[in-house]
Amino acid sequence: MTTAPVPPPSNLEPVPDWLDEIEGERALAWVAQRNAATRAAYDNTPGFAELRADIQAILDAPDRIPRAGQAVGALYNFWTDAAHPRGLWRRTTWEAYRAGATAGSEQTDWEELLDLDALGAAEDTAWVWHGAAVLRTGPRAGRRALITLSAGGADTDVTREFDLESRHFVPTDPDGGTGFHRDASKGFLTWADDDGEAVMLADDFGPGSLSPAGYPRQVRRLRRGQSPQEGEVLLTAGADDDGAWAYRDPWGRTWLLTHPDFYTEELWLLPDGAPTLAAADAERCLADAQTVVAPGALHVDVPASAAVTPAWDLLLIELREDWETTAGCIYPAGSLLAAPIDAFLDGSRELTVLFTPTPTTSLSGFTITAHHLVLTLLDDCVTTLEVLTPAGPDGTGPWRRHRPDLGALLGAATATGGEPADPADPTLLRPGRALVDVSASAVDPREDDRLWLTVSSFTRPTALAVGELDGVGKLGAVEVLREAPARFDASGIVVTQHVAVSDDGTRVPYFQIGRPARDDAGASRPAPTLLYGYGGFEIPLGIGYLPVTGRAWLERGGTYVVANTRGGGEYGPAWHRAGLKRNRHRVYEDFAAVARALVERGVTMPAQLAVRGGSNGGLLVGVMLTRYPQLVGAVVCEVPLLDMRRYHRLLAGASWEAEYGNPDDPEQWEFIREFSPFHLLQPGRSYPPALLVTSTRDDRVHPAHARTMAYRMLELGQDVTYFENNEGGHGRAATNAQRAYMQALEYEFAWRALGG
Repeated sequence: MTTAPVPPPSNLEPVPDWLDEIEGERALAWVAQRNAATRAAYDNTPGFAELRADIQAILDAPDRIPRAGQAVGALYNFWTDAAHPRGLWRRTTWEAYRAGATAGSEQTDWEELLDLDALGAAEDTAWVWHGAAVLRTGPRAGRRALITLSAGGADTDVTREFDLESRHFVPTDPDGGTGFHRDASKGFLTWADDDGEAVMLADDFGPGSLSPAGYPRQVRRLRRGQSPQEGEVLLTAGADDDGAWAYRDPWGRTWLLTHPDFYTEELWLLPDGAPTLAAADAERCLADAQTVVAPGALHVDVPASAAVTPAWDLLLIELREDWETTAGCIYPAGSLLAAPIDAFLDGSRELTVLFTPTPTTSLSGFTITAHHLVLTLLDDCVTTLEVLTPAGPDGTGPWRRHRPDLGALLGAATATGGEPADPADPTLLRPGRALVDVSASAVDPREDDRLWLTVSSFTRPTALAVGELDGVGKLGAVEVLREAPARFDASGIVVTQHVAVSDDGTRVPYFQIGRPARDDAGASRPAPTLLYGYGGFEIPLGIGYLPVTGRAWLERGGTYVVANTRGGGEYGPAWHRAGLKRNRHRVYEDFAAVARALVERGVTMPAQLAVRGGSNGGLLVGVMLTRYPQLVGAVVCEVPLLDMRRYHRLLAGASWEAEYGNPDDPEQWEFIREFSPFHLLQPGRSYPPALLVTSTRDDRVHPAHARTMAYRMLELGQDVTYFENNEGGHGRAATNAQRAYMQALEYEFAWRALGG
């Protein structure tokens, strides 16, 4: 759904509403005109083609680490390169994967399963890979998969059953077959039994079946050979909910859930054989404005804001808010609790505390192996791992705890490189500690206790290893499987972590990466600096290798900065909630505080500072453009939200009211308008140069946000560059060639605008 733009101040004419027509003739003609102007300004200029080619070489490098996932003993990988821009789905054995890494090249023997370039050519569709679910149990284990594909990279996608033996899609009913499939929607199709004879489907079932955000409201279970209209009904979400979902966990249990809003959920366990609703009840359930669930489903009674994950015979409960149970116990927000499933469903509230947050440490995530739980913690924005082992199968009693020894895997990643940071700098945060990212994920939670392990830093490429936890949770021998080569010259680059002080006194961390800039006399001088942020949806920004940024920015002498503002998940739910709705201004004050700190410390100057962000981060830098133009010299704004008066009526925007508020409520609009960049633009004011980037195929954040902002800025005589890719969805690009062009454009725009 779209609506005409809110009327601007009386001295500005409304922008034309035809810009909202995603593929309207006038809109696409305007886009083509703007794209042509951008290409004329960049494509044939000195250095741009070389930068673009270098970035694509990085993205397509044959010696990249081929990340793999295990299913039924085989390792599956999706791979793109210059010869296969849309990609290959393939698999191999552990032996071949181990043997495949040789010095300077990747020589794994892969079995090719599906060539997306060939498929797209045959079907005249620019398919983009959205994933595959290999059946792991029963007689078809490792022989069938559900493959999800998107036309052009949009969130809207399709799912088809694939035969791994014949390497063809299984024919569907109109073709005389009984293969499972899902039509184009923002829904899902997932296995529903051990034998591959049933699936759970959420789809566009017709009028009233989609939520205001465009996600399916109803989940049906289909047996092989049944049409969607014949499937039994498991769950129908309320008319105002964000949607309905279902999944089958690794231990064979079926779970149903709705999201009343982005940060709340309602969860049920559907026991095998439990009564459901007949296909004939489907339309009646959709006509009901309330949630309707299968009569045999068992409700999981936890706070609506809690997130629940099954593990073995336990429920793992993550709290976003404090929880006071009927027993009078209070568990703080950010905690992780465990409870036996059966006892909890029977009314017991005996909970085991697995993690409690501290002022500096929060839970970022976890992975489950056959016998252990591995937590990923953020300690002042730097990841650490902790292994927890239950005393018994019911999870009661004390759990063993170990910090895994990653030993040689960390290696040189502990070094910051370059000259040491000034220990007298009062803005340094915990100087001297290793700024390294580590991650762990289970190889197969039902089979064993092996872990995929990775380690990287801002300047050290990723290393991939596999290790195994013993019976008490100690990490055994770690086998390094791959180490990616360096993609840029990191010599002399210094990585430090600092804090800025926001308007209300809150300390805001940020990472700084770059070579110290010196003048001819050896004195420090400001350098072109690119400040990146996000600040929303409880998503933390952390450490990771920066191959493209290194080549396109750091090698040129630029400094790169990552800000950890409120609204993100760096310090758990409280850090996120501090930037919600009427407190949204704190996110922007935090980001502005980092910008000021960089100038105060002499790292850069306003005229040499660019800000960059995408999606919610695009809103962040849009606010910097309009509220803090004096602090920045350029703005790179990707797939952004910018018109907050009607964001909730554009595509998936309705699902984000829990983050920003409801602009239809006059009281809420009063604070929302203060972070609506489109409405903050004023005639007669000078704004820094801006690059706005979006995608015609973005069906999550409507391209009208970027289109109308660019149109208005051009109308006001501002320096604005615009580029809209014709595919790629919310990710902006569908192939590495497209990604290389857009990233080269963004870095080159910022470098030129700052006078680099």
